[in-house]
Amino acid sequence: MEPVEIEAKTLIQRSKIPSIDYVINPYTGCVLGCAYCYASFAGRQFGQPVKEWGNYLYVKKNAVELARKELAKMPEHKRRGTILLSSVTDPYQGHETRYRLTRGILRELDAVDYPGTIRILTKSPVVTRDIDLLTSLPQAEVGMTVTTTDDKVSRWLEVRAPLASRRLRTLAELREAGVPVFAFVGPLLPHFATRPELLDHLFGQLVDAGVRDVYMEHINLKRYIRERMDDVLAAEPEEVREAYLQARTKDHRERLDAIVAPLLDKHGLRLRFDEVVYHDDFTEPRPDIYGPQAKPTA
Repeated sequence: MEPVEIEAKTLIQRSKIPSIDYVINPYTGCVLGCAYCYASFAGRQFGQPVKEWGNYLYVKKNAVELARKELAKMPEHKRRGTILLSSVTDPYQGHETRYRLTRGILRELDAVDYPGTIRILTKSPVVTRDIDLLTSLPQAEVGMTVTTTDDKVSRWLEVRAPLASRRLRTLAELREAGVPVFAFVGPLLPHFATRPELLDHLFGQLVDAGVRDVYMEHINLKRYIRERMDDVLAAEPEEVREAYLQARTKDHRERLDAIVAPLLDKHGLRLRFDEVVYHDDFTEPRPDIYGPQAKPTA
């Protein structure tokens, strides 16, 4: 799949995500194409339907230049805000090795000695390439999305993403290099409600990798996500389909919450936000987060 290069007019966007002031998304789309991804709405500005998530990528080829210009104009007091890379794409998906946009953006942040928190969220071990910049920035931290320790499950739901075992190793490598790390257990997979021992094992593996802080979110099953999930679940056993059906209910979320709390205490993990977040509590991010005026050039 060949990406399409675009020119964007803006890069650093105000955020509606709790605890995040700004988001930077160097790409539109994500070739990892995870079945549960809430960001699958993002391609509609280019006429890409939800079911095509993972089959397209638009590259903001001028992202580094925009970062330089926008940081230069940013008042000093606003530079203390937390920046997330990224909210609706993976900043280290495979094409980053070619375009190096995320690295270029980090270099611009380092050049101005950005004093606020730079928070990276990825599934990719490519992030270790930038350890030099991550350790140079005053406040940079890296989170890996880890939803399971079972590589078969991760391959089923996250078809083109690095295996769960590789993400755990990446967390350990970052921690050993002196980069603060956290884990994003999101979505919290529905089968943990009947197999809490699997979540217990996941938490143990995170601790072994050096993680002390976790973000957690219940699975988001809004209609546009269900359209994609239904295709993935069609060939699964009835009990699996039923688990995802029940995951849409408040009772299911409360049952999972009751399982999560004691396991976090057992493993000494800190839950950021002090709760397992439910997506529908928040407004859907704007689809123009990549730059509403972006135009394809190829």
